[in-house]
Amino acid sequence: MREAEWVAVRDMIPKPAWAAGRGGRPEEYCHRDILDAIRYVADNGVKWPALPADYPPWKAVHRFFTRWRNQELINEFHDRLRAATREAQGRDAEPTAGAIDSQSAKGTSTVEAATSGYDGGKKIKGRKRHIVVDTLGLILAVMVTPASTGDRDAAQDLLAQATRRHHRLMRVWADSGYTGMLVGWCATVLNLMLTVIRRSDDQKGFVVLPKRWIVERTFAWLTRSRRLTRDYERLAASSEAMILWSMTTVMTRRLAHHPRRTGPAPARAPIPAQRAA
Repeated sequence: MREAEWVAVRDMIPKPAWAAGRGGRPEEYCHRDILDAIRYVADNGVKWPALPADYPPWKAVHRFFTRWRNQELINEFHDRLRAATREAQGRDAEPTAGAIDSQSAKGTSTVEAATSGYDGGKKIKGRKRHIVVDTLGLILAVMVTPASTGDRDAAQDLLAQATRRHHRLMRVWADSGYTGMLVGWCATVLNLMLTVIRRSDDQKGFVVLPKRWIVERTFAWLTRSRRLTRDYERLAASSEAMILWSMTTVMTRRLAHHPRRTGPAPARAPIPAQRAA
C-alpha cells in the first residue's frame, strides 16, 4: 500500500485483543506488512511459500489470513472500507439498491471435491462465485458454491444474507437466470423487489444492459487479481475471503484518491481578479 492508502485504512483494521487491553499475546509483525503480503498473494497469484523475503514469513502471513477468515474479521474490515468508500463518493454508508450475478471459475487440483461441480451451461468444472453489489459495484454479500449450483438456489441464501446485513436494501437487479418463483419469494419473505432485466431477442452481439453491467464490471475487477483467475483455494471459505481481500485493494485505492470527509467541505478561495477576467 502507498502511504496515502495506509493513512486511509489504518484506523479501520479490527483491533486485536491485546491492543484493546483484553489480554493476549502481542503480534510479532506490523499489520501493514501482513496486509501487504496477503494482497500480494491475491494480486500476483503466487503460492504462500513463494512470498518474497521482503514480507514476513509466509507461515505467519497464512496464520493471519486463516484467523481473519475464521473469525470473519476480513468481513468486518471489508464492510468498514465499503462504508468509507461510499461516503467518500457522496453516498450513504448503507445502500438501498444493488445487483446480483454469478461467475463460474475453473478449479484446480487443490479444490476439495465436495465443494466442486460442473456447470453444464458454461462447460466449466470448478466453483461458482455469487455476489450482490451496490450501485457503485462494491460487494454487499458473497458466496462460493460448487459450479453445479443453480443461480436461483444460491440466490435465496445470498439475498437473505444481504438483506440481513443491509436493512435498507430494497431493490436488486438481476438477469434472466433469476426468474421464476424467486421474484415472489423475495417480495414475500425478504420484502425485497427483485427486478429481472431481460435481453431482447432481436439484439445480436454484445449489448450493455441497464444496471446489469454494474455487477459484470465488479467481476472484471476481481479477475484482475491473478489468484482469482481460477479457484486455487482448498476451502470455499478461503475463496470468499480472497474475493474480499481483492476488493479491499480496489477500495483502498479509491480512498487514497478520494479521502474520507470528516467535516464540512472547506470554503473555496476567491478567484483573483486577473484569472476571473
